[in-house]
Amino acid sequence: MKKIATALAIATALSLPAMVQAKPVTLTTQLKRYGGDGAYLALYLTDANGAYKGTLWMSGGKSKYYKHLSDWTRASGGNKADINGITGASVGAGKTLTVTVDLADALFDAGYNLHIDASVEDMRDSPSEVVVPLDSNNIGKSFKGRRYIKAFNFKK
Repeated sequence: MKKIATALAIATALSLPAMVQAKPVTLTTQLKRYGGDGAYLALYLTDANGAYKGTLWMSGGKSKYYKHLSDWTRASGGNKADINGITGASVGAGKTLTVTVDLADALFDAGYNLHIDASVEDMRDSPSEVVVPLDSNNIGKSFKGRRYIKAFNFKK
Protein backbone atom coordinates (compact mmCIF):
# COMPACT_ATOMS: atom_id res chain seq x y z
CA MET A 1 0.00 0.00 0.00
CA LYS A 2 1.25 3.44 -0.87
CA LYS A 3 1.05 6.10 1.81
CA ILE A 4 0.84 9.79 1.10
CA ALA A 5 1.53 11.70 4.27
CA THR A 6 0.68 15.16 2.97
CA ALA A 7 -2.64 16.84 3.68
CA LEU A 8 -4.09 18.59 0.67
CA ALA A 9 -3.36 22.30 0.59
CA ILE A 10 -6.91 22.89 -0.60
CA ALA A 11 -8.26 21.62 2.69
CA THR A 12 -6.50 24.42 4.51
CA ALA A 13 -7.55 27.01 1.97
CA LEU A 14 -11.20 25.98 2.18
CA SER A 15 -11.58 25.65 5.94
CA LEU A 16 -10.69 27.60 9.02
CA PRO A 17 -7.45 26.17 10.42
CA ALA A 18 -9.17 25.19 13.65
CA MET A 19 -11.72 23.14 11.73
CA VAL A 20 -9.20 21.28 9.55
CA GLN A 21 -8.57 17.78 10.71
CA ALA A 22 -7.04 15.65 8.01
CA LYS A 23 -7.56 11.94 8.35
CA PRO A 24 -6.27 9.03 6.30
CA VAL A 25 -8.67 7.90 3.59
CA THR A 26 -7.94 4.72 1.66
CA LEU A 27 -8.88 4.73 -2.03
CA THR A 28 -9.15 1.26 -3.61
CA THR A 29 -9.48 0.82 -7.37
CA GLN A 30 -9.85 -2.69 -8.81
CA LEU A 31 -9.41 -2.99 -12.57
CA LYS A 32 -11.29 -5.36 -14.84
CA ARG A 33 -9.44 -8.01 -16.83
CA TYR A 34 -9.69 -6.00 -20.05
CA GLY A 35 -6.86 -7.77 -21.89
CA GLY A 36 -4.54 -4.82 -22.46
CA ASP A 37 -1.51 -3.03 -21.05
CA GLY A 38 -1.42 -1.33 -17.66
CA ALA A 39 -3.81 1.56 -17.07
CA TYR A 40 -2.90 5.15 -16.40
CA LEU A 41 -5.22 6.55 -13.73
CA ALA A 42 -5.69 10.08 -12.43
CA LEU A 43 -7.55 10.43 -9.12
CA TYR A 44 -8.55 14.04 -8.44
CA LEU A 45 -11.09 16.28 -6.69
CA THR A 46 -13.54 18.86 -7.99
CA ASP A 47 -15.79 21.15 -5.97
CA ALA A 48 -19.58 21.51 -6.15
CA ASN A 49 -19.22 23.76 -9.22
CA GLY A 50 -17.00 21.25 -11.02
CA ALA A 51 -13.83 23.31 -10.51
CA TYR A 52 -10.61 21.32 -10.16
CA LYS A 53 -9.23 21.35 -6.61
CA GLY A 54 -6.30 18.94 -6.70
CA THR A 55 -4.84 15.63 -7.77
CA LEU A 56 -4.71 12.87 -5.17
CA TRP A 57 -2.76 10.24 -7.15
CA MET A 58 -1.46 9.56 -10.65
CA SER A 59 -0.70 6.02 -11.85
CA GLY A 60 1.70 5.78 -14.75
CA GLY A 61 5.12 7.32 -14.98
CA LYS A 62 5.39 8.49 -18.58
CA SER A 63 4.05 12.03 -18.71
CA LYS A 64 3.65 11.93 -22.50
CA TYR A 65 0.54 9.77 -21.92
CA TYR A 66 -1.12 12.12 -19.41
CA LYS A 67 -2.90 13.97 -22.22
CA HIS A 68 -5.02 10.82 -22.65
CA LEU A 69 -6.46 11.46 -19.19
CA SER A 70 -8.47 14.17 -20.88
CA ASP A 71 -10.85 15.32 -18.12
CA TRP A 72 -7.93 15.54 -15.66
CA THR A 73 -5.83 17.38 -18.28
CA ARG A 74 -8.64 19.83 -18.99
CA ALA A 75 -9.40 20.40 -15.30
CA SER A 76 -5.81 20.69 -14.08
CA GLY A 77 -4.36 22.33 -17.15
CA GLY A 78 -2.06 19.30 -17.36
CA ASN A 79 0.08 20.80 -14.63
CA LYS A 80 2.73 18.17 -13.93
CA ALA A 81 3.94 20.10 -10.88
CA ASP A 82 0.59 19.16 -9.31
CA ILE A 83 1.59 15.49 -9.25
CA ASN A 84 5.19 15.64 -8.01
CA GLY A 85 5.57 12.98 -5.33
CA ILE A 86 2.18 11.39 -5.95
CA THR A 87 2.91 9.32 -9.04
CA GLY A 88 3.30 5.55 -9.19
CA ALA A 89 3.44 2.78 -11.76
CA SER A 90 0.57 2.02 -14.11
CA VAL A 91 -1.91 -0.59 -12.87
CA GLY A 92 -2.20 -3.92 -14.70
CA ALA A 93 -5.45 -5.44 -15.92
CA GLY A 94 -7.17 -7.33 -13.10
CA LYS A 95 -4.95 -5.69 -10.47
CA THR A 96 -5.87 -3.43 -7.57
CA LEU A 97 -4.47 -0.01 -6.71
CA THR A 98 -4.69 0.98 -3.05
CA VAL A 99 -3.63 4.49 -2.06
CA THR A 100 -3.97 6.23 1.30
CA VAL A 101 -4.26 10.02 1.31
CA ASP A 102 -4.95 12.56 4.04
CA LEU A 103 -8.19 14.45 3.45
CA ALA A 104 -9.73 17.12 5.65
CA ASP A 105 -13.06 16.22 7.23
CA ALA A 106 -14.38 19.52 5.85
CA LEU A 107 -14.21 18.08 2.31
CA PHE A 108 -16.82 15.42 3.11
CA ASP A 109 -20.47 16.27 2.57
CA ALA A 110 -19.46 19.66 1.09
CA GLY A 111 -20.22 18.97 -2.59
CA TYR A 112 -16.81 17.60 -3.62
CA ASN A 113 -16.52 14.82 -6.18
CA LEU A 114 -13.74 12.30 -6.53
CA HIS A 115 -12.94 11.58 -10.20
CA ILE A 116 -10.90 8.83 -11.82
CA ASP A 117 -9.80 9.17 -15.45
CA ALA A 118 -8.42 6.02 -17.10
CA SER A 119 -6.38 5.37 -20.21
CA VAL A 120 -4.87 2.17 -21.62
CA GLU A 121 -2.37 2.07 -24.49
CA ASP A 122 -3.93 0.99 -27.79
CA MET A 123 -7.41 1.02 -26.23
CA ARG A 124 -10.05 3.70 -25.76
CA ASP A 125 -9.53 6.45 -23.20
CA SER A 126 -12.12 6.73 -20.46
CA PRO A 127 -12.43 10.26 -19.05
CA SER A 128 -14.38 10.43 -15.81
CA GLU A 129 -14.40 6.64 -15.66
CA VAL A 130 -15.69 7.00 -12.11
CA VAL A 131 -17.20 10.09 -10.45
CA VAL A 132 -18.22 9.66 -6.81
CA PRO A 133 -19.54 12.33 -4.45
CA LEU A 134 -17.23 12.65 -1.43
CA ASP A 135 -20.13 12.05 0.94
CA SER A 136 -20.15 10.22 4.25
CA ASN A 137 -22.95 8.00 2.91
CA ASN A 138 -20.59 6.69 0.22
CA ILE A 139 -17.84 5.54 2.60
CA GLY A 140 -17.27 1.82 2.03
CA LYS A 141 -19.70 1.54 -0.88
CA SER A 142 -18.51 0.04 -4.15
CA PHE A 143 -18.85 1.97 -7.43
CA LYS A 144 -18.43 0.52 -10.92
CA GLY A 145 -16.46 2.23 -13.64
CA ARG A 146 -17.62 2.75 -17.22
CA ARG A 147 -14.89 0.77 -19.01
CA TYR A 148 -11.78 -0.40 -17.11
CA ILE A 149 -12.63 -0.14 -13.41
CA LYS A 150 -14.45 -3.09 -11.92
CA ALA A 151 -14.90 -1.49 -8.49
CA PHE A 152 -13.86 1.62 -6.58
CA ASN A 153 -14.40 2.52 -2.93
CA PHE A 154 -13.01 4.79 -0.24
CA LYS A 155 -12.80 4.24 3.50
CA LYS A 156 -11.79 6.38 6.47
